[in-house]
Amino acid sequence: MILASQSPRRIDLMKQGGYVCRTIPANIDESAEPDEEPEALVERLATSKALAVMDRADPNEVVVGADTVVWLDGAVLGKPKDHEDAEAMLGRLSGTRHHVSTGVCLAVKDGHGRVSTHSFVDTADVEFYPLEPQEVWSYAQSEEPMDKAGAYAIQGQGRLFVKGIRGNYDTVVGLPIARVARELRTFINGL
Repeated sequence: MILASQSPRRIDLMKQGGYVCRTIPANIDESAEPDEEPEALVERLATSKALAVMDRADPNEVVVGADTVVWLDGAVLGKPKDHEDAEAMLGRLSGTRHHVSTGVCLAVKDGHGRVSTHSFVDTADVEFYPLEPQEVWSYAQSEEPMDKAGAYAIQGQGRLFVKGIRGNYDTVVGLPIARVARELRTFINGL
């Protein structure tokens, strides 16, 4: 199995799910298309990531691609460009209920090079406490939010902002591993 990601969080979740996989990061353009909805974006990016590394997969080896976005009022909050951008994103999320969507694509090629894919999106709602400007500034100055969608890591100090989650915690971390296991079983059995 190949995980088309170098995310330490996704690698850990795959291991926790009992999967042994090699990691091959997919270097793709993660820009949104004009007027693309957040859930359509993560599904497209997950599929693009899986297909980008497919040529390195052995026949019948499953490739897992995934992408996660944070979104509020239809606007995607990606990874911050710098500390000031992180601070602005966190200020925007303060006191809100926002959404975290993870798209997953499972892909496999047969011995003849034909590729089959199956993709899905899992979305959780995250509610933030109202945040004080000083805590936002302090967290934004750390390195933790720098490579995280929405500028926070729920498995790090960013968890101090979270009042509640409705949905799958692992979706917020970056890979709904229980659903991946079920979808993978169905996908493989259907080939």
